[in-house]
Amino acid sequence: MWHVVGICFALLIAVPARAQSAGGRFEVGAHVTAAHSGQFDATDVGFGGRFAWNPVGLLGLESEITFYPGEFPRVDGFSRARIEGLFGATAGARIGGLRPFVKGRFGFLNIRAASQPFACILIFPPPLSCQLGGGRTLPEFDLGGGLELFTSRRTFVRVDVGDRLLRYPGPVLDNHRRARDRAFFDQDFRFAAGAGLRF
Repeated sequence: MWHVVGICFALLIAVPARAQSAGGRFEVGAHVTAAHSGQFDATDVGFGGRFAWNPVGLLGLESEITFYPGEFPRVDGFSRARIEGLFGATAGARIGGLRPFVKGRFGFLNIRAASQPFACILIFPPPLSCQLGGGRTLPEFDLGGGLELFTSRRTFVRVDVGDRLLRYPGPVLDNHRRARDRAFFDQDFRFAAGAGLRF
Protein backbone atom coordinates (compact mmCIF):
# COMPACT_ATOMS: atom_id res chain seq x y z
CA MET A 1 0.00 0.00 0.00
CA TRP A 2 2.85 2.41 0.80
CA HIS A 3 4.27 1.72 -2.69
CA VAL A 4 1.00 3.04 -4.19
CA VAL A 5 1.19 6.15 -1.99
CA GLY A 6 4.83 6.68 -3.01
CA ILE A 7 4.03 6.41 -6.72
CA CYS A 8 1.13 8.85 -6.36
CA PHE A 9 3.36 11.30 -4.47
CA ALA A 10 6.08 11.05 -7.15
CA LEU A 11 3.51 11.84 -9.84
CA LEU A 12 2.37 14.88 -7.89
CA ILE A 13 5.90 16.26 -7.73
CA ALA A 14 6.67 15.51 -11.37
CA VAL A 15 3.61 17.24 -12.82
CA PRO A 16 3.22 21.04 -12.54
CA ALA A 17 0.09 22.21 -10.77
CA ARG A 18 -2.70 23.59 -12.89
CA ALA A 19 -6.22 24.66 -12.06
CA GLN A 20 -9.03 22.14 -12.28
CA SER A 21 -11.60 24.55 -13.60
CA ALA A 22 -13.04 22.04 -16.09
CA GLY A 23 -16.12 20.37 -14.72
CA GLY A 24 -16.58 22.55 -11.63
CA ARG A 25 -15.28 22.61 -8.08
CA PHE A 26 -17.76 20.35 -6.26
CA GLU A 27 -18.06 16.57 -6.36
CA VAL A 28 -20.71 14.17 -5.15
CA GLY A 29 -20.31 10.42 -5.40
CA ALA A 30 -21.21 6.96 -4.15
CA HIS A 31 -18.85 4.11 -3.27
CA VAL A 32 -18.47 0.55 -2.06
CA THR A 33 -15.85 -0.06 0.62
CA ALA A 34 -14.07 -3.14 1.94
CA ALA A 35 -12.01 -2.88 5.13
CA HIS A 36 -9.93 -5.79 6.37
CA SER A 37 -9.51 -5.66 10.15
CA GLY A 38 -6.00 -6.42 11.38
CA GLN A 39 -7.34 -6.92 14.89
CA PHE A 40 -10.13 -9.39 14.03
CA ASP A 41 -8.77 -10.83 10.73
CA ALA A 42 -12.13 -10.29 9.01
CA THR A 43 -13.38 -8.14 6.13
CA ASP A 44 -16.21 -5.63 6.50
CA VAL A 45 -18.09 -4.47 3.37
CA GLY A 46 -20.15 -1.30 3.22
CA PHE A 47 -21.48 1.47 0.99
CA GLY A 48 -21.81 5.20 1.26
CA GLY A 49 -21.51 8.67 -0.20
CA ARG A 50 -18.93 11.42 -0.48
CA PHE A 51 -19.03 15.19 -0.97
CA ALA A 52 -15.93 17.18 -1.96
CA TRP A 53 -14.94 20.77 -2.64
CA ASN A 54 -11.90 21.54 -4.79
CA PRO A 55 -10.97 25.15 -3.92
CA VAL A 56 -7.70 25.20 -5.91
CA GLY A 57 -6.08 23.01 -8.55
CA LEU A 58 -4.22 20.55 -6.31
CA LEU A 59 -6.34 20.51 -3.17
CA GLY A 60 -9.64 18.79 -2.41
CA LEU A 61 -11.55 18.90 0.88
CA GLU A 62 -14.00 16.05 1.43
CA SER A 63 -16.40 14.36 3.79
CA GLU A 64 -17.53 10.76 3.52
CA ILE A 65 -20.07 8.56 5.28
CA THR A 66 -20.04 4.76 4.95
CA PHE A 67 -22.56 2.29 6.35
CA TYR A 68 -21.52 -1.31 7.09
CA PRO A 69 -24.83 -3.17 7.51
CA GLY A 70 -23.80 -6.75 8.36
CA GLU A 71 -22.82 -8.56 11.54
CA PHE A 72 -19.12 -8.21 12.34
CA PRO A 73 -17.33 -10.50 12.40
CA ARG A 74 -19.55 -12.94 10.53
CA VAL A 75 -18.93 -15.67 13.14
CA ASP A 76 -19.61 -14.72 16.80
CA GLY A 77 -20.41 -11.14 15.80
CA PHE A 78 -20.22 -8.42 18.46
CA SER A 79 -21.68 -5.65 16.24
CA ARG A 80 -24.87 -5.56 14.18
CA ALA A 81 -23.76 -2.56 12.04
CA ARG A 82 -21.13 0.16 11.81
CA ILE A 83 -21.20 3.79 10.62
CA GLU A 84 -17.96 5.46 9.51
CA GLY A 85 -17.46 9.19 9.03
CA LEU A 86 -14.28 10.63 7.49
CA PHE A 87 -13.26 14.25 6.91
CA GLY A 88 -10.03 15.46 5.35
CA ALA A 89 -8.11 16.43 2.23
CA THR A 90 -6.72 15.05 -0.99
CA ALA A 91 -3.81 16.52 -2.97
CA GLY A 92 -3.14 15.75 -6.62
CA ALA A 93 -2.89 17.35 -10.04
CA ARG A 94 -5.18 16.42 -12.91
CA ILE A 95 -3.20 14.93 -15.81
CA GLY A 96 -5.50 14.80 -18.80
CA GLY A 97 -8.32 12.47 -17.77
CA LEU A 98 -6.52 11.18 -14.65
CA ARG A 99 -6.01 12.60 -11.18
CA PRO A 100 -3.65 10.61 -8.92
CA PHE A 101 -3.86 11.81 -5.33
CA VAL A 102 -2.71 11.28 -1.79
CA LYS A 103 -5.16 11.61 1.09
CA GLY A 104 -5.22 12.24 4.80
CA ARG A 105 -8.49 12.06 6.74
CA PHE A 106 -9.73 11.75 10.31
CA GLY A 107 -13.07 10.71 11.70
CA PHE A 108 -14.84 7.96 13.61
CA LEU A 109 -16.16 4.43 13.42
CA ASN A 110 -19.39 3.98 15.36
CA ILE A 111 -19.83 0.34 16.37
CA ARG A 112 -23.46 -0.53 17.01
CA ALA A 113 -24.22 -2.96 19.83
CA ALA A 114 -24.60 -6.66 19.11
CA SER A 115 -28.01 -7.72 17.80
CA GLN A 116 -28.23 -10.46 20.42
CA PRO A 117 -26.38 -11.37 23.63
CA PHE A 118 -23.10 -13.23 23.27
CA ALA A 119 -20.88 -14.97 25.81
CA CYS A 120 -18.01 -13.09 27.45
CA ILE A 121 -15.59 -14.62 29.94
CA LEU A 122 -15.16 -12.80 33.26
CA ILE A 123 -11.45 -11.98 33.26
CA PHE A 124 -9.39 -8.84 33.62
CA PRO A 125 -8.60 -7.25 31.32
CA PRO A 126 -11.78 -8.15 29.40
CA PRO A 127 -11.60 -9.32 25.77
CA LEU A 128 -11.75 -6.51 23.20
CA SER A 129 -14.87 -7.94 21.54
CA CYS A 130 -16.68 -7.76 24.91
CA GLN A 131 -15.70 -4.10 25.31
CA LEU A 132 -17.00 -3.29 21.83
CA GLY A 133 -20.11 -5.49 22.01
CA GLY A 134 -22.13 -2.93 23.95
CA GLY A 135 -21.54 -0.27 21.31
CA ARG A 136 -18.72 2.29 21.09
CA THR A 137 -17.35 5.05 18.86
CA LEU A 138 -13.67 4.72 17.92
CA PRO A 139 -11.47 7.61 16.68
CA GLU A 140 -10.08 6.91 13.21
CA PHE A 141 -7.34 8.13 10.85
CA ASP A 142 -7.12 7.18 7.17
CA LEU A 143 -3.91 7.70 5.18
CA GLY A 144 -3.35 6.59 1.59
CA GLY A 145 -3.88 7.49 -2.02
CA GLY A 146 -5.87 6.73 -5.12
CA LEU A 147 -6.86 7.62 -8.64
CA GLU A 148 -9.77 9.43 -10.26
CA LEU A 149 -10.51 8.67 -13.93
CA PHE A 150 -12.68 11.27 -15.65
CA THR A 151 -15.01 9.48 -18.08
CA SER A 152 -16.46 12.81 -19.30
CA ARG A 153 -16.16 16.49 -18.43
CA ARG A 154 -18.32 15.98 -15.33
CA THR A 155 -18.33 12.26 -14.47
CA PHE A 156 -15.57 10.16 -12.96
CA VAL A 157 -14.75 6.85 -11.33
CA ARG A 158 -12.54 6.70 -8.27
CA VAL A 159 -10.45 4.01 -6.59
CA ASP A 160 -8.54 4.55 -3.37
CA VAL A 161 -6.62 2.50 -0.85
CA GLY A 162 -5.75 3.45 2.68
CA ASP A 163 -4.24 2.46 5.97
CA ARG A 164 -7.08 2.85 8.48
CA LEU A 165 -5.91 3.42 12.05
CA LEU A 166 -8.48 2.76 14.77
CA ARG A 167 -7.95 3.70 18.40
CA TYR A 168 -9.27 0.86 20.56
CA PRO A 169 -10.06 1.26 24.28
CA GLY A 170 -8.03 -0.20 27.10
CA PRO A 171 -7.32 -2.00 29.31
CA VAL A 172 -8.34 -5.02 27.21
CA LEU A 173 -7.14 -8.40 26.03
CA ASP A 174 -6.85 -7.85 22.28
CA ASN A 175 -7.81 -10.42 19.68
CA HIS A 176 -4.20 -11.63 19.45
CA ARG A 177 -4.34 -12.49 23.19
CA ARG A 178 -2.10 -9.58 24.09
CA ALA A 179 -2.95 -7.60 27.24
CA ARG A 180 -3.20 -3.86 26.55
CA ASP A 181 -2.94 -1.63 29.61
CA ARG A 182 -4.20 1.46 27.82
CA ALA A 183 -5.90 2.56 24.60
CA PHE A 184 -4.01 1.52 21.46
CA PHE A 185 -4.03 1.92 17.66
CA ASP A 186 -4.31 -0.94 15.20
CA GLN A 187 -4.24 -0.96 11.40
CA ASP A 188 -6.81 -2.04 8.83
CA PHE A 189 -6.44 -2.16 5.05
CA ARG A 190 -9.25 -0.12 3.44
CA PHE A 191 -10.23 -0.19 -0.25
CA ALA A 192 -12.99 1.86 -1.90
CA ALA A 193 -14.32 2.11 -5.45
CA GLY A 194 -17.06 4.34 -6.72
CA ALA A 195 -18.28 6.93 -9.20
CA GLY A 196 -19.36 10.51 -9.03
CA LEU A 197 -20.34 13.80 -10.63
CA ARG A 198 -18.42 17.07 -10.65
CA PHE A 199 -20.40 20.31 -10.89
